[in-house]
Amino acid sequence: MQQLGNIHQVKAIVVVIVTMILGISPVVNASKALPLERLRLPEGFSISIFAEVDNPRQLAIDQAGIVYAGSRRGGKVHAIADLDQDGVADIVKVIAKGLTMPSGIAIRDNRLYIAAVNSILRSAPLSNILEKATTFTTIYKDFPKDRHHGWKFIDFGPDDLLYVPVGAPCNICLKENPVYASIQTLDVDAKRPKPKLHAAGVRNSVGFTWHPETKALWFTDNGRDQLGDESPPCELNIATAPGGHFGYPYVHGNDLLDPKFGQQVPDHELIPPALSLGPHVAPLGIAFPPEQAFPEGYRNQLFIAEHGSWNRSRSAGHTGHRITLARSGPTDGDSSALTYEVFIDGWLQNNTAWGRPVDILFSPDGSMLISDDHANVIYRVTYQKPKASSPPELNGDTL
Repeated sequence: MQQLGNIHQVKAIVVVIVTMILGISPVVNASKALPLERLRLPEGFSISIFAEVDNPRQLAIDQAGIVYAGSRRGGKVHAIADLDQDGVADIVKVIAKGLTMPSGIAIRDNRLYIAAVNSILRSAPLSNILEKATTFTTIYKDFPKDRHHGWKFIDFGPDDLLYVPVGAPCNICLKENPVYASIQTLDVDAKRPKPKLHAAGVRNSVGFTWHPETKALWFTDNGRDQLGDESPPCELNIATAPGGHFGYPYVHGNDLLDPKFGQQVPDHELIPPALSLGPHVAPLGIAFPPEQAFPEGYRNQLFIAEHGSWNRSRSAGHTGHRITLARSGPTDGDSSALTYEVFIDGWLQNNTAWGRPVDILFSPDGSMLISDDHANVIYRVTYQKPKASSPPELNGDTL
């Protein structure tokens, strides 16, 4: 035990020296300031503070294990490092600032891509990112400049294309420009990248991923406002092929016709949601756990960060502000048998939220990182098998 304590002391000294050399202050551990004990998790899971970050939104991780976080109102992108690998970040460094809602970030070939409303920026190689500044080049700048639903979630797909959603610039509208309310792809290696439609009728997707086996695109979509406290549902959708239309602004959920546009339904097929989520829960980032993360029962099951409602009446109470789980049936990826369950809740207390989950990222050590742009932290969720041999269970809430 004494030897273990000495090792930790040496690591702590190394961290202090490195942060002094880099001119960066060590991260403040915010765990004492937040009521983590109010969060409910399944048996065997625990949650802690990984890092304190200004307005963290989408997360990404590079080949060296450095975590990156975009922001929306912060206008910054951070690089975050856990040098001594104790589960708490030692360095939080601003690597880009002065950007317009740089919420979306992605990494490919050791370069960081940032979505800042109408522009896509690409960094120089990320080597030595903690020791020196990096430069960014704008590779595309012709997406709409609308700030309403203008922030983005981006990622590279199995086809090596960059997927970029373009939200509707309104609560409910139908624009002539087909780039609105869609998910586009961009070939970032092209001399003049040009967006190509992948999915239409998508009001505002701020999270997507690909099924680990079927490679189909799974994405969340935020439902429209001003149709009451209980309607419409937010959505989880699956695009098995490019070019599909997912209903907006004509139909919400499975069959709710929009009061304004419901009589203008086009004659081509509209794809219903794979799963109707709660009303106004604002689903954002989603992730499938890798094989080395979490127990076998969570394999190929989808975790959803629900940012939480803002426009429900106080008598109805808020929705969301939690991590949920879309469980597939006996056949992996079978969307016809999806169920909807709570995985973590407790950020909402007495109809007031102290935290709002945004994105989910699994790190190489198998832990789950969750960004929270309200509490200004990134959480770390880990699993340790209970001493009893019983399998892990969810907290009992089925939606």
